[in-house]
Amino acid sequence: MSSTTTTSGAGLEGVIAGESEICYIDGYEGILSYRGYNIHTLAEKATFEEVIYLLWNGVLPNQSQLAELKRQLSSSGSIAPQVVEFLRSNPKALPMDVLRTAVSMLSLYDPQSRDMSPEANTAKAVRLMAQTPVIVAGYERLRSGKELIPTDPSLGFAANFLNMLTGHKPDDVMERAFDVALILHADHELNASTFAARVTAATLSDIHSAITSAIGALKGPLHGGANEDVIRMLLQVGDPDKAVERVHQMLNNKVKIPGFGHRVYRTEDPRATHLRVLSEELGKRTGHEKLFLMSQRVEETVKGEKKLNPNVDFYSASTYYSLGIPIDLFTPIFAVSRMSGWTAHVLEQYRNNRLIRPRAEYKGNPDGMKWIPMAERQ
Repeated sequence: MSSTTTTSGAGLEGVIAGESEICYIDGYEGILSYRGYNIHTLAEKATFEEVIYLLWNGVLPNQSQLAELKRQLSSSGSIAPQVVEFLRSNPKALPMDVLRTAVSMLSLYDPQSRDMSPEANTAKAVRLMAQTPVIVAGYERLRSGKELIPTDPSLGFAANFLNMLTGHKPDDVMERAFDVALILHADHELNASTFAARVTAATLSDIHSAITSAIGALKGPLHGGANEDVIRMLLQVGDPDKAVERVHQMLNNKVKIPGFGHRVYRTEDPRATHLRVLSEELGKRTGHEKLFLMSQRVEETVKGEKKLNPNVDFYSASTYYSLGIPIDLFTPIFAVSRMSGWTAHVLEQYRNNRLIRPRAEYKGNPDGMKWIPMAERQ
């Protein structure tokens, strides 16, 4: 990952920090693509497993390659008994704290933890991709007093997760909706968590450390937690007729409306386009249509008052809720999807590595300050 020197900006806004072939964004045209495939094409035609393969390998898989990836993911989800016991013994912890710690623990029991060869790192990426949904779904079941449900080789990635979480195999509509949601969240260039992962990987630290760094960054409410704030806001509003009034109250009190605006996009987030449709379809199907109608009213009001568009978090909130996913699992599920992008970026970093060491524009006192003896200090 090479560096390019450019004018600094607050939060590194607009600064080119490296090179990558994984993800392309044009915030002014509303374009997002993975390896050259537009996100609209992938959302309409791909499966999440195909996207995982694409992100890792740069090409779409053929039938045999896809079958092999599915086999690897299905057979690699086992987690050590010590990790299961950790999940069981912390029923009141925040799920993101549990995920961060559990992923770090995985390295203690990974058979290739100290092997930094390309082959070993690829194998570890497969295991991380398979183990993360087991941790998230498993924690939910264990804290609810239920037992783990093993992966089912007959199910795809999306269906397997929902089955492990709820104990019920989803129908085709629910499975496809979640599959699309996973695709939409899979990667997003040098967002905070991906950048954190690459910075850690650039020191040639192990992939589990890099991914733990990413999860720590995703945990922050300015990155991964906004959809939790969105659904809580909608549930508090409770009725579509009250949504406009609530938005006006928040704006008058200078309270930020969660799920709107984006550092990169100056037009609609292309992921929100698909999540809006999923929110409506699943809302009607599951009896949560009011959530969609409230979301629609909020979007219309915020766009009219503030000229802000919804981002990926806004409609993902009602989509996940309609899928029966507990609110405090929204961000961990973001991690389940983004694991595909994080691992792709870490593997790319390893292949063409250079330590990431930017400079800071110094704003403090100039050099040459006079030393003041202790007795003379005020």
